[in-house]
Amino acid sequence: MAASHPLATSLSIFSMEEIQHSHVRVRGVKLHVAEIGNGPKVVVFLHGFPGIWYSWRHQMIAVAKAGYRAIAIDFRGYGLSDHSPEPEKTTFNDLADDVVALLDSLSISKAVLVGKNFGVVPAHMLGAARPEKVAGIITMGIPFLLPGPSVLQIIKDLPKGFYGVRWKEPGRAEADFGRFDVKTVMRKIFILFSGSEMPVADDDQEIMDLVDPSTPLPPWFSEEDLFVYADLFENSGFRTALQVPYRAFGIDCGITDPQITSPVLLILGEKDYVLKFPGIEDFIRSDQLKDFIPNMEMKFMAEGNHFVQEQLPEQVNQLIISFLDKIYSHSI
Repeated sequence: MAASHPLATSLSIFSMEEIQHSHVRVRGVKLHVAEIGNGPKVVVFLHGFPGIWYSWRHQMIAVAKAGYRAIAIDFRGYGLSDHSPEPEKTTFNDLADDVVALLDSLSISKAVLVGKNFGVVPAHMLGAARPEKVAGIITMGIPFLLPGPSVLQIIKDLPKGFYGVRWKEPGRAEADFGRFDVKTVMRKIFILFSGSEMPVADDDQEIMDLVDPSTPLPPWFSEEDLFVYADLFENSGFRTALQVPYRAFGIDCGITDPQITSPVLLILGEKDYVLKFPGIEDFIRSDQLKDFIPNMEMKFMAEGNHFVQEQLPEQVNQLIISFLDKIYSHSI
């Protein structure tokens, strides 16, 4: 891989200097790739929003120390990766196809995919449509979900002031975010999404108005972390980030009768606001998920919130490494 990225200096306080950074051209765009570790046992980390590769800083180091090759990307249009030529036409299929193209470019036959928030979606898509590429899947923050009519049904049942409904509307989030600098937007989103209640605005409010400026950052999220996130979103902006996930969730991904046969681990925080979505907790705790993912185990973390891998990294790392050890002890 290429030499360390310039951000490495600011990240050194987190012992991040061993992570190598490069750009890999796939499907007409250059994707930013962060990597540590080596060997045939590969783990690919897929971020959500407001995520970037850095969302996996704790997991990458732990997984590499456990003997695995850890790769985290910025999806197209995020962080240090290129936007699509027409960002407003980006779909989840683009993200899933990018992952396959990246694996091929790096001569990786298959990998364990670890997804958080909307990063769960391309992981599930590949598990269903390209099982030969997927050794296993670990998901956090969202249960099984594929873009298309089922997501539109969930959105229809949500309050009209819910952040995902608001941001689905072209121009709404752009105007809301545009009142603040990027660092302030990121601060507000991390505070907001750390709560256990769904972020819902009144008719006379915008989503950014839900956070009092004096509210402190969550204790697990430092000013240095905020600096890195803000710096990377300063680079990319929110043009693609608002398209995928929020405006692309209703676009059918073309997968019918999905079945994921590879092993899957779902990690959820009991205090994740996603559990308040209409019907989601019942769906997760019932046997309905087994209809799509028969080989799945679930781990609930009592104090976990939507950023469980950043909030409780040691516990999450133990779950991930235990799962990886089981998978690769049988396949390598």
